[in-house]
Amino acid sequence: MGHEFTSTDDIEVPASVEDVWTAIATGPGIDSWFMGRNEVANGQVKMAFGGYEPTSEITASDPLRHFAYTSGKAPDGRFIAYEFLVEGLEHSSTVLRMVTSGFLPGDDWADEFEAMTLGGALFRRTLLEYLSHFAGRTARPITVFGPMIENWDEAWKKLDEAIAAELPDAVEFHRNAHTLALRTDKGIYRFMRGFFGPVIAAHNVFEGDESEQDWQNFLDTTLGEQK
Repeated sequence: MGHEFTSTDDIEVPASVEDVWTAIATGPGIDSWFMGRNEVANGQVKMAFGGYEPTSEITASDPLRHFAYTSGKAPDGRFIAYEFLVEGLEHSSTVLRMVTSGFLPGDDWADEFEAMTLGGALFRRTLLEYLSHFAGRTARPITVFGPMIENWDEAWKKLDEAIAAELPDAVEFHRNAHTLALRTDKGIYRFMRGFFGPVIAAHNVFEGDESEQDWQNFLDTTLGEQK
């Protein structure tokens, strides 16, 4: 059967049109709020997130106004497309409209759609946080896949305790059943429930020398005994 979907979100941010465009239409900008490493070149948007390395075709690029790209349809009809519309306001603020659309094939689409919806909410909220607090700056993405989790209620409790000790000054800005996001003066820190079971750290770090190995050790130590 499958499921076709479209979602539209409008946000107003205290950032210039130029900073918003950089965030949505350049590799370093996308690195600073989305996930993994990103490259925008030669009419394509390429991502590398763990072993997931999709390439999307740019379908619209009107600088400072309109940017869009799509994965293209797979043989089973699966696709996802992103569209961004930018409108400058007075006093150096900007309205950004984000449209996400796609198709999930098969009769078992519901769980994947839930995970996609909750993850999408995290990334949209991260973009707002980035443009409100770090606009014009470039982050270094950190991606770590932690242990497989069977009891997520217990895992979130352990993570909350460990994060409070590791990032005592962090401000929580987003939480739902699958995701948690916090901000410090140095970066954005996000933890996600992976669709196939692992906990994932997907951070955007603006200052400091923390590494993927540091966060691998954090997840393994915090959740290594999790069942």
